[in-house]
Amino acid sequence: MEYRELGNTGLRVSVIGFGAWAIGGSGWGPVDDAVSLRALEEAIDLGVTLIDTADAYGPRHSEELVAKVLVGRRDRLVVATKVGNDFYQEPRRKNFDPDYIRFAVDQSLKRLGTDYIDVYQLHNPSEEIIRRGDAFAALEGLKAEGKIRFWGVSIGPSSEGIAAMRSGRPASLQVVYNLLQQAPARELFPQARAQGVGIIARVPLASGLLTGKFGADATFPPGDHRSNWKPEQLRANLERVERLRFLARGRSLAQAALRFAIADPAVSVVIPGAKTAAQVRENVAALDVPPLAAEELERAGAV
Repeated sequence: MEYRELGNTGLRVSVIGFGAWAIGGSGWGPVDDAVSLRALEEAIDLGVTLIDTADAYGPRHSEELVAKVLVGRRDRLVVATKVGNDFYQEPRRKNFDPDYIRFAVDQSLKRLGTDYIDVYQLHNPSEEIIRRGDAFAALEGLKAEGKIRFWGVSIGPSSEGIAAMRSGRPASLQVVYNLLQQAPARELFPQARAQGVGIIARVPLASGLLTGKFGADATFPPGDHRSNWKPEQLRANLERVERLRFLARGRSLAQAALRFAIADPAVSVVIPGAKTAAQVRENVAALDVPPLAAEELERAGAV
């Protein structure tokens, strides 16, 4: 395993982390808790130190599973979770009110079985919420109380990350970054690196497209968010994947995709999702193949 500092936090994190959305049992089809726990255990055995979850994954269930692997290891692992999807009332809604953040962090702490969260992230707030800044003030208060060590923001477009750095002082920004979605590297990453903000790159395998295993006739089970993909969108992305297969020389396409995601020095950690121990091993094995050469990175950037 390779390790980097998460921005300027002093937290040493594995460059490949564990994305724990899927094991929560929502958004990625059926799961088995015993299989999920074996995946988490395998990740830790292979040197993974950062686990990224959220209260909304399940909801609740992903955090509850993560709690089981923290026992006896809490000081060796970096737990990142999120707040902002209020599932405590119907209909569910986005909620970044300071009072709600203070309530939700206590619930996450109980589920995780810990008295502190390493990185507490706003879960995809709007740019209006980001610019308003009162959620950041609430996070700073939680940091002062010792309930969280650092805070960050999970964002959509790069403009939200830039706004967050202008309105507050996040320790990290979590953003979609992969071979098919490279825009953050052009504007967001240079600014984040200049300010010492760590980048957590999510969806590095483009929800499985960059494994190269799917064709235009791919189907997904009920409950899998990918079942909502439009056929024309899938076809267009698969055409781009085909143009990227030159990277799979001496390595799998998935390994190349993970190598691409960690090639930018602004990226502290990538968080591919995993539901099984085998998937964890495949993800970590990306570190066993050579990094992408400069000419490969340049060519991939033009696809």
